[in-house]
Amino acid sequence: MPTAGLKTIIALSFVLAIGFLLVILSCALYKVYYPLLVVATYVLAPVPNWVAARCANPDDFVESAGNGVLDLGRFCTGFFVVMGIALPALLAHSALIGIPAMVMSIIGGLLIYGTIISFGMFFQEEQEF
Repeated sequence: MPTAGLKTIIALSFVLAIGFLLVILSCALYKVYYPLLVVATYVLAPVPNWVAARCANPDDFVESAGNGVLDLGRFCTGFFVVMGIALPALLAHSALIGIPAMVMSIIGGLLIYGTIISFGMFFQEEQEF
């Protein structure tokens, strides 16, 4: 497991700031603020996984006891991630935002979600058996 240090925190903060900057610029440069909805989808994306991990019972001796709950959490997280990519594409297709705003919003959203996943990977607690 990689250890999280000050350099990791600084790097993740930098990437997160670039992601938010791209999403905000996709709104401000073109004076249409619909792409801000992407931030909400990427912030909400890890929540179903977190809730499902808490609801699954890791203390059972049977491996498949909480798989249904974990699968539902992963499905909902996948839905939010795909919605974060598809929402700017839908807005661009319906001519509510331009293509450059769509590209900036998708790249910024992916940077935000990638930072959230990386943060969870680097700062997860070790499980004791």
